[in-house]
Amino acid sequence: MPERKYYRKIYQQKTGRKKTLSLFKIGGSVFLFFVFFFLFLFVFYAKDLPRPEKFTERQFIQSSKIYDRSGEILLYEIYGEEKRTVVPLEAIPENLKQAVIITEDVNFYQHFGIDLKGILRSALINLKLMKPTYGGSTIPQQLIRSTFFSTEKTIKRKIREIVLALELNRRYSKNQILEWYLNQVPFGSNCYGVEAASQTYFEKSVSEISLAEAAALTALIQAPSYLSPYGEYKDKLLSRKDSILEGMAQEKYLSREVAEKAKKENLVFADPHSIKAPHFVIYIIENYLKPKYGEELNYLKENGIKIYTSLDWQLQQLAEETIKQGVEVNKAYNAHNASLTAIDPKTGQILAMVGSADWFADPYPENCISGKNCLFDPKFNVAIGTKSSPGRQPGSAFKPFVYATAFEKGFDEKTTIIDEKTNFGTWGDKDYIPQNYDGKFRGEVTLRQALSQSLNVPSVKVLLYLAGLEDSVKISQSLGISTLAPPYGPSIVLGGWEVKLLEMVSAYGIFANGGIKVPPLTILKIEDFQGKIIEENKKTPKRVLTNESAALINDILSDNESRSPMFGLKSALYFENYQVAAKTGTTQDFKDAWTIGYSPSIVVGVWVGNNNNEPMLKKPAVVLAGPIFHNFMEKALLEYSQEKF
Repeated sequence: MPERKYYRKIYQQKTGRKKTLSLFKIGGSVFLFFVFFFLFLFVFYAKDLPRPEKFTERQFIQSSKIYDRSGEILLYEIYGEEKRTVVPLEAIPENLKQAVIITEDVNFYQHFGIDLKGILRSALINLKLMKPTYGGSTIPQQLIRSTFFSTEKTIKRKIREIVLALELNRRYSKNQILEWYLNQVPFGSNCYGVEAASQTYFEKSVSEISLAEAAALTALIQAPSYLSPYGEYKDKLLSRKDSILEGMAQEKYLSREVAEKAKKENLVFADPHSIKAPHFVIYIIENYLKPKYGEELNYLKENGIKIYTSLDWQLQQLAEETIKQGVEVNKAYNAHNASLTAIDPKTGQILAMVGSADWFADPYPENCISGKNCLFDPKFNVAIGTKSSPGRQPGSAFKPFVYATAFEKGFDEKTTIIDEKTNFGTWGDKDYIPQNYDGKFRGEVTLRQALSQSLNVPSVKVLLYLAGLEDSVKISQSLGISTLAPPYGPSIVLGGWEVKLLEMVSAYGIFANGGIKVPPLTILKIEDFQGKIIEENKKTPKRVLTNESAALINDILSDNESRSPMFGLKSALYFENYQVAAKTGTTQDFKDAWTIGYSPSIVVGVWVGNNNNEPMLKKPAVVLAGPIFHNFMEKALLEYSQEKF
């Protein structure tokens, strides 16, 4: 018996060892099989993959930006399918980075490009759902997918994605990968990257956003279109934002108290209208950028060009608000629209441009179509007009050009002329017998009195007998008035020809600048995405009037006492602490009302009327356009010293 037990024990030990060895061999073979199998897959799918180095070689598609003169206010972005501004990782707030990591890839700084636990978890969920719904993708995987692949969910694409994610993680630092990701990820509304998203939704740089705003941006990554703050599921966006803040507290990125405070913050999303100073911006695009860069602006849509304009955003906001308020008052006089332009006479730079009362409003009346028969057409820029409708009649606002022509010929403000009923002969198949606004005649008057009080009959005499019709037209054209067309007649001095508000304001700026012309300028400089200057605009000044003639115009138009018999001592043209020259213009049929005025530092022009030329109530321009001009000028002048002509 003992021997039998002994040999049985020996046999069991030997056979057991063999079984163990056999299991090890089988297990090793299976392991090697899977290793070689995955190596085969790796090589098979990696052979045609794009190189990860493309991240360092490629330039992100970036939209081009139009800024105000300070470079701090973004007026408009020109983009194709992607609106993006690339920013370095250090410019992105820590709380935004943390929010993205805990929601998109909680093990980002620990894994090697893929998260095996995440993949296993998503695989189990997909098996239950019987379809590939969840991917368990890490930030490197998402970056690879959005850069190189489509969103199609196939095993082949997933393997290729994993291969490149591993290589990406091996070659580059986590911070570099995170920076690429945060500049690449879509946020809806054509926004790609955190800077574009921050500017679009909160109108501020990403470096300035709050904790709650950071959480809201992070919430958008999951489903940008579905969770849009401008859509019907905004409440779900805010709910996800709160969940992200809760997760940040659980991960100890912030305290419970800070998270609760951020949850209660009232988020104000920017108006979805993604344009500021719209008439000005469209004017730049249509008249400068398209002729230079092509109708489609494809170069600007992809290369991150920075366009710095002449616009003063503070003055622009003041102009827009003043116009809106003025139009509300003027509706009582059947005047439903207004336009304002302001320039710097020394440089020609356009500081503000409001082409109509409100770009974003509906036309009035509602049944007018494409601007036809509209009392108010929001998209039409009255300041510049169009080729088919170049401008509006300026009324007496045209008179200074004729008087300047007379002064160029040696006449002065003391020259006298007779104000009396006069038949100037046949013009346009009928006798031309103009009247003064008040229907009175004053006998002998000086040119100072005639211009400052805007007397019509003396002004026609100045045109025909002192300045000369043809020479007055030539001087006006040299000042920049481009819309005058023959045959000319004496009513031109009373504003019988159409002009553009911008050109009128620029021409008045020549008076303010002592007879020196600097054409209107909209763009200060253009830079590429690296800050290199592509072009820098500087207009060449040109003398078109003598200093003496300009000085006489300035002195007369700022002479409050001389104009008081017609306008009063405290009219809208008077400014107590500043020397301001000003002139009004009212057309004979009351379709247009103008006020243009200036100091040595700023020129402002205001037009009031209806787009369809429907007459207003019979009120002079000093009542209709004057208050708008005064309200804007009074506040704008506070930014300038009390300079004399």
